[in-house]
Amino acid sequence: MLASLLHVSERLPHLNARLQGFGATIFAEMSALALRTGAVNLGQGFPDTDGPVEVADAAVEAVRTGLGNQYPPGIGVPELRHAIADHQQRFYGLTYDPDTEVLVTAGASEALAAAVLALCETGDEVVTFEPWYDIYGANIAMAGAVKKVVTLRPPSYGFDREEFLAAITPKTRLILLNTPHNPTGKVFSADEMAFIAQVARERDLLVVTDEVYEHLVFDGAHIPMASLPGMRERTVTISSGGKTFSFTGWKIGWVCATPELVTAVRTAKQFLTYVSGGPFQYGIAAGLRLGDDYFEAFTADLRAKRDHLASGLRSAGFEVFEPQGTYFITTDIRPFGTDDGLAFCWELPERVGVVAVPNVVFYDNKDEGRHLVRFTFCKRFEVLDQAVDRLQGLRVAS
Repeated sequence: MLASLLHVSERLPHLNARLQGFGATIFAEMSALALRTGAVNLGQGFPDTDGPVEVADAAVEAVRTGLGNQYPPGIGVPELRHAIADHQQRFYGLTYDPDTEVLVTAGASEALAAAVLALCETGDEVVTFEPWYDIYGANIAMAGAVKKVVTLRPPSYGFDREEFLAAITPKTRLILLNTPHNPTGKVFSADEMAFIAQVARERDLLVVTDEVYEHLVFDGAHIPMASLPGMRERTVTISSGGKTFSFTGWKIGWVCATPELVTAVRTAKQFLTYVSGGPFQYGIAAGLRLGDDYFEAFTADLRAKRDHLASGLRSAGFEVFEPQGTYFITTDIRPFGTDDGLAFCWELPERVGVVAVPNVVFYDNKDEGRHLVRFTFCKRFEVLDQAVDRLQGLRVAS
């Protein structure tokens, strides 16, 4: 099991060489471990409450009226495409044509896969930051491209600019950027974003941005790459409704980009799922049109949960790197006398009845993430309290 958690299990028969080493995802394995042991699951980032009733009602109405029960248009239902375009204008001042510059996908996951598959030739290099969300590596491998990483280091999760520049070569095709960043919770600063944008312009690179946590920023501000000078025409912006509206199972995502880039991504996307989530598209359209009070209350609730869990983790003996955004808190486990986060997470359910995720699986440079462990706080306060109470047992044991 430890080997599979590291995604370095034995060679799988019939699986092509590009995907060897990509076994079951860490999230599936740790959630299965939580079920098997009855542990509190602070590993996988899904809420344990439903989102706004207005959003659910719009999806139900689409089912009952038959509006969403057949294949939706390949680029997404007009109601959602217009809502996405209005959202980009409302929050960021970005103007997109809903008919030519917006594409609805089966979650951000499909959008990312379609973008990398569409834009990369075999042998192209993709520069991204580690720790990296696990599907990035698989997407790049499926495209026959090569992943080049730049390390984000705690406590601030800044990066070395010379290291970033060294990662760019004549083979670099695109930069894959995730902000707010999973798993660290880093929100890239205006200065960092400007630097990355400058490099992209100077080297004539595309940028694919994963912005699914755009409404979960607690400190600082989310800056879309496409909003920076000269970047709209070279940026593929990806987001989704799952995190913003707490309906992660609906898998409704989208792409915003120039018509040429959207056409390229759509060409790959149409042979992945073709279309999906008809009635849910109407639900997310309703969500994107909710008032500012919803978005403000949503962020405030998760900020309070971040602060609550961070305090509890510190009281249990962890060193906590407080996130600026997302659902996640990264901790250093070395105060407990170990630097093996993988073994720590595998043993944690049996020791105290809590599941977390070892960050090492998100690193190419394993020594950088070996001692780091991630917890999610997108749970009810009583669940967080139960987990913190159980984690106090680690302090006693150590």
